[in-house]
Amino acid sequence: MSHLSDTNHLSATGSLLDIRHLCVDYVSPNGVARAVNDVSLSIAPGETLGIAGESGCGKSTLAFAISRLHKAPALISEGEILYKGTDVLKMNQRQLRNFRWNEVSVVFQSAMNSLNPVITIGEQLTDVILAHKKVTYRQAAERAAELLKVVGIHADRLSSFPHQLSGGMRQRVVIAVALALEPKLIIMDEPTTALDVVVEREILNELYELKSRFGFSILFISHDLSLMGEIADRIGVMYAGNLIEIGEARNVFGDPQHPYTKGLISSFPTIHGPKEKLFGIPGNPVNLLNIPQGCNFRERCGVCDAACQQKEPVLRQVANGNLVSCHLV
Repeated sequence: MSHLSDTNHLSATGSLLDIRHLCVDYVSPNGVARAVNDVSLSIAPGETLGIAGESGCGKSTLAFAISRLHKAPALISEGEILYKGTDVLKMNQRQLRNFRWNEVSVVFQSAMNSLNPVITIGEQLTDVILAHKKVTYRQAAERAAELLKVVGIHADRLSSFPHQLSGGMRQRVVIAVALALEPKLIIMDEPTTALDVVVEREILNELYELKSRFGFSILFISHDLSLMGEIADRIGVMYAGNLIEIGEARNVFGDPQHPYTKGLISSFPTIHGPKEKLFGIPGNPVNLLNIPQGCNFRERCGVCDAACQQKEPVLRQVANGNLVSCHLV
């Protein structure tokens, strides 16, 4: 797998990661639920790509598929995940071990659940380093102290247990673990959930500085489009397993085209300017075991027509440069 470590070895498109027509299913006694449906996207070196959408839209399922972390009843049924031109779905266990954390790491949604409550922070950091690098324990411990310093935590905390740290500090530790082997891509699955807005801002600022310093790419997953508009270069919006809009952050956030994207943005109040009435999205997400004919969003959309009832829309480029999956755009 030495070819994966070559930073100049990218896919033919120049992307670090290319996802092509990916489908992920959950098999249940009641049928097959397609949580990710024919999703194609790419991430360039040094880019931050945001994926937004309601809970259950397939964001985390997509993230887990990239590192092949899914277990039954989840099944990657179709598609390719090309990292520097190599298909992750065709890697054997040895190749996967070299790929995970060395090339792609994950910051999971709940920091407390990601850290072992009965092992010190120092042991957990050195564990990651020793598992992947041929170094001595002393070298790993020195690297662990360095990593804590990078995320703004004093090395004295190496002997602390997770419950002895605040929520913000635990989240910084998880980010330190993700940075341990200097990966080229970090997947962040709602990394600031359950943190107050002040701590959230501090962590995002630190993350931005770390990205500038180390040059990694980020796949940032969140339901908060307003937050994503500040940190992402591009934004993709998912609904019921489908990628329904993707484009430059300023276009998706400032000039949304899909009715669902407009509904998400209208759900957040503005800090500046006159007060405006907020409009939520009516109805409930579709049942993935019983997908309707036509557009998945049509039952919650106030502007659908006959075409929406009959034919599933496909992504196509519109005037502002976004790719949008809607018959009416």
